[in-house]
Amino acid sequence: MRILLTGKQGQVGFELQRALASVGEVCAVDQSDCDLVSVSAIRALVRSFKPNVIVNPAAYTAVDKAESEPELAHAINAVAPGVLGEEAAKGNAWVVHYSTDYVFDGSKLGAYTEDDLTNPQSVYGRTKRDGEIALQASGVRHVIFRTSWVVGVHGSNFAKTILRLAVERESLNVVADQHGVPTSAALLADVTAQLIRQRQREGDDNFPFGLYHLVASGETNWCDYARFVVSEALALGKSLKLSPDSIRAIASSEYPLPAKRPANSRLDTQKLRSRFEVELPDWQSGIRHILQQIVVTS
Repeated sequence: MRILLTGKQGQVGFELQRALASVGEVCAVDQSDCDLVSVSAIRALVRSFKPNVIVNPAAYTAVDKAESEPELAHAINAVAPGVLGEEAAKGNAWVVHYSTDYVFDGSKLGAYTEDDLTNPQSVYGRTKRDGEIALQASGVRHVIFRTSWVVGVHGSNFAKTILRLAVERESLNVVADQHGVPTSAALLADVTAQLIRQRQREGDDNFPFGLYHLVASGETNWCDYARFVVSEALALGKSLKLSPDSIRAIASSEYPLPAKRPANSRLDTQKLRSRFEVELPDWQSGIRHILQQIVVTS
C-alpha cells in the first residue's frame, strides 16, 4: 500500500502521518515539496510516486484572508483536488479528501446531512465546495469527509488561541451564536486509517465510497467552547489570568470579520456511522486529550 499524503505540516496532516504509518508506505509532502498551485507539479508528483491512495488534507484555510486572495484559495481548494482525482484515476488509485461545514449557509435549524443543498457564504466555503465538485467530476473513486472546527496539538487553532489569551487577559468576549462541533485532528486521522484498512480488506466492489460527514459527538458554541478550554486548563494546573466566568458571550454582529461564518455548523454523522463501524467520541474528550498534551509541554 503506497499512500501519498499532502499537507504534512497541517493539523490533520501531522496526525495522519502517525495514523497511516502502520497502514502502508507513506510519502508525506508539504508546499516545499509540491506547490498545489502548480497543476504540473501535482501531476509530476503523483506520476512519480504511483500511489494506491492519495490522502489530501492540504487546503487554504485562512478563512478571512481568502476574501482578499480568492485566486490562491481557488487554486489550492478547488483546482488541486480535481487534478489529484484525475491523476489518481489514471493510476487506478483512489482519494480521501477533506471538506468543511462552511459549504453550508448555516440557516438550517437541525444538523446538516450529506444530501442538503450547499450554499457557501465565503470565498473559503465556495472554494471548498468547488473542490468537492471537481473531485467528484474527475471520476475517481473517493471518500470526502466534511468536518468542522478542527483542533489539534500541532498547528494553530481556536483552543491554542484561547489559552494564549487566557494567560494575558482577565476578561474576554467570545461569539455565542455560532453552533458546531470541535473535532480533533487525531479523530479525523484515526477514522481515515480505519477506512483505508477496511478498503484493503473489502476491495472496491463492497466498499461504500462517497461523501460523509465526520465530526465528534455533541455540539457547542464558541463561547462555551472557550469556557471549557479555560476550565480544563485550570484543572490541569495551568496558571491563567482568565477564569471561565470572565468570558462574556457576544453576538457575531459585535465581532465582525471579513468572511461570514455559518450560524449553524452542525453536521449529521448518521450516514458514516451506519456504513462504517466508527466510534465518534464526544468533543469534550478530544479537547481534554489535546489540552493535556499542550499544557504538559508548555
